[in-house]
Amino acid sequence: MLTAENDYKMQALWDVLQSKLIRRSVSVKNLDPGETKAAAGDTVRREIGLKMSLDGETAKKVAAAIKEAKLKKVQAAIQGDQVRVTSPSRDDLQQAIALLRTRDFGVELKFGNYR
Repeated sequence: MLTAENDYKMQALWDVLQSKLIRRSVSVKNLDPGETKAAAGDTVRREIGLKMSLDGETAKKVAAAIKEAKLKKVQAAIQGDQVRVTSPSRDDLQQAIALLRTRDFGVELKFGNYR
């Protein structure tokens, strides 16, 4: 939660927060900023959420994007808060990764352990 004296200082505080996160290699796409609300004593508040995993709707969009690309023998399965993509060929998996990096799903996607 961010607290500031007025809207101008809230915007400056938001900019500082983003720059600090960028320096620490945290994607600002994963931030979920709330609305600025008036608080007691002529101050304003803003809640900032951090998305740690994919929600159900975003996972469905990722899986649908892979299926709609019709890559050879590539299958996508939603497992909880992640999407598992399987294929017998590494080249096909790399094509799937390249495809997902070109699209914007509103969150930063992490890729790991492809074999």
